Amino acid sequence: MKIWQKNIDVDSFVESFTVGQDREMDMHLAGADVLGSLAHTRMLNSINLMTDEDLTLVQKELKNIYQEILDGKFQIEDSVEDVHSQVEMMLTQRIGEAGKKIHSGRSRNDQVLVDLKLYFRSEIESIFKNTEALFQQLIQLSNQHKQVLMPGYTHLQIAMPSSFGLWFGAYAESLVDDLHLLKAAWHICNKNPLGSAAGYGSSFPLNRTMTTNLLGFEDLNYNVVYAQMGRGKTERILAQAMSSIAATLAKFAMDVTLFINQNFGFISFPAHLTTGSSIMPHKKNPDVFELIRSRCNKIQALPNEIAMMTSNLPVGYHRDLQLLKENLFPAFQSLNDCLAIAKYMLENISIKDNILDDPKYDYLFSVEVVNNEVLNGISFREAYKNIGLAIEEGKFQPAKEVNHTHEGSIGNLCNDQIERMFQQVKAEFGFEKVEKALNELLRKEA
Repeated sequence: MKIWQKNIDVDSFVESFTVGQDREMDMHLAGADVLGSLAHTRMLNSINLMTDEDLTLVQKELKNIYQEILDGKFQIEDSVEDVHSQVEMMLTQRIGEAGKKIHSGRSRNDQVLVDLKLYFRSEIESIFKNTEALFQQLIQLSNQHKQVLMPGYTHLQIAMPSSFGLWFGAYAESLVDDLHLLKAAWHICNKNPLGSAAGYGSSFPLNRTMTTNLLGFEDLNYNVVYAQMGRGKTERILAQAMSSIAATLAKFAMDVTLFINQNFGFISFPAHLTTGSSIMPHKKNPDVFELIRSRCNKIQALPNEIAMMTSNLPVGYHRDLQLLKENLFPAFQSLNDCLAIAKYMLENISIKDNILDDPKYDYLFSVEVVNNEVLNGISFREAYKNIGLAIEEGKFQPAKEVNHTHEGSIGNLCNDQIERMFQQVKAEFGFEKVEKALNELLRKEA
């Protein structure tokens, strides 16, 4: 029997279709579900809906279940509909009637909402940490290779001198902007929907501020109707933040696949980090970066998928929302994997020196020669015309010296400022507050 069932068994075909992959997806939410119940039952006790004796039993056993989840010993049984039912059933089997009291004042609707927000907070922190590791690797490479010049391109045509310092640093700064979007998603996920029940509140005198503080949320979703409306919207905004990071990674992966190509030959990786061909013994394929590119392009489609699944839903809960888990949850692992392996590959990258000694890159320096003419008193338009004619007549002589000093240029990367911006956005997440609150909630003696 389901917790909502009366005396009629649900048709097995209907049950199979409606449950779908929910049990598998709910395994991701198990720890969050217990945390939400730890906070909710302490609040119930504070408003006299649970006795001190029952609270002690419930808290102790919930913490035991949480440890089982951490140890990989927790399962949702086939006869049980979801993670909420599984936890409540285990409590009731182990401690009796007290286990049946944990659902007072809440619905599965707000229970899954708080589970999702707690889970999303955890996943955002994981994404942040992997992004931070890649960011630091990019900054390190930018500083290490800041003197090594490479071609810059516009329209995929040779344009002006660039450097590996600029190239690596550009993607580091791009990640900083991506993290501003992730921070926005964090702030939306970090609001407490618990107590909104089925979306219309409760006649119990719930203390929603108490559960907000216990779970380390920075604020409430105050309006109970909006708390339910946030389902789908929260996932879409989080997916948009993830897609921004994915876009940076996909672009970088495309650069790598170009630059490792023999026609470029700017970078290389050890043979054991590339793959070969079944018939061409010379091949060293950048499969890792090709897969990063494709995985990240798939993640970039995620916000639109979620928008299409939720765009015509009216106010209130709808079963359609269950399917969002199947789209979003696997993307967390995929993005984290891409971030981690990108860093791993960059730890083993080799950079080619003296790329611009090749005569085919001589025209890269045409702007430098024009600028030198201007510094010697010739107007820009006249200098541009003179150098253009020299190129057409085959008389151009490059001056292969680059003297860029302004902020963010080859000679002044401003990586210290990019690191400053990174630290600023990092400080605005507030991971430490969440960790402190959850550790307090899980204390054995609490």
